[in-house]
Amino acid sequence: MINSMTGYGEAQGESHGISYAVTIKTVNNRYFKAAIKLPELAAFLEEDIEKLLRKNISRGTVNYVLRLKEAPVDVLFDIDEAALQAVAEKLNRVGSTAGIEGTIELGNLLNLPGVIRPATPDEEQVEQIRNVILRISQEALDKLKHMRAVEGGFLEADLKKHCGTIENDLGQINARSPVVMQRYTEKLKKRVNELLANAELKLDEESLVREVAIFADRSDISEEVARLDSHLKQFEQCCQGNDQAGRRLDFISQEMLREANTIASKASDTEITRFVVDIKCQIDRIKEQVQNVE
Repeated sequence: MINSMTGYGEAQGESHGISYAVTIKTVNNRYFKAAIKLPELAAFLEEDIEKLLRKNISRGTVNYVLRLKEAPVDVLFDIDEAALQAVAEKLNRVGSTAGIEGTIELGNLLNLPGVIRPATPDEEQVEQIRNVILRISQEALDKLKHMRAVEGGFLEADLKKHCGTIENDLGQINARSPVVMQRYTEKLKKRVNELLANAELKLDEESLVREVAIFADRSDISEEVARLDSHLKQFEQCCQGNDQAGRRLDFISQEMLREANTIASKASDTEITRFVVDIKCQIDRIKEQVQNVE
């Protein structure tokens, strides 16, 4: 079963009066790329969260967001009382020296740099925060992976449908190839006889056989058809047996297109060319869909 690279998961949890909410979204990317947004209170968890994401997701752009809900103010921020007192005393001293009278607005002092700073949790709080955030992060990841698996099932069905169409076209090409050779032989013999009729010469059967053999060798597509058929089987096996098959499927689809192009260049029959055009259309659709596979 293959997985899609597109998914969404969310989870919530609460610990010691703080509510946490995690959302994880993934979109297509050839490689793994994580964008992690954390509040200051949980900034120390960035490395742990990235390890958790890498453990569960092999490819795709991952957008991870942690939000705090209903958190007490004293948990989020600290006021540097010593700094605040020092600023107030200095302002009073300057005012007295300059003969300026007035009151100090505490709210204005809080806007000064360094007076309000993010709260620093102690060791016990750090462990509590780590446990709850990693737990709900895994819950969100489980939901995301389920969504990616469901979407992967639809992708697999669509990919197999295109492979089935290609397989049918290959069967038509195989059936058509001997007819092409027979018609070329008859056409060549007829044309040569027409040219030699006026000259009253007899057709050299050995020369005709040699010419037909050269044409047969130049336009033989049996190897390309066999390789394309083999690629189809590998593609379907990869879909069934690997949940991280995106890169391999992408490579196989490129090889399928290579064989189809070779068949098109060697084929000298309009019917075969028509089947090859259809095969290439199906491969293009496969290549487009494979970009969504993890």
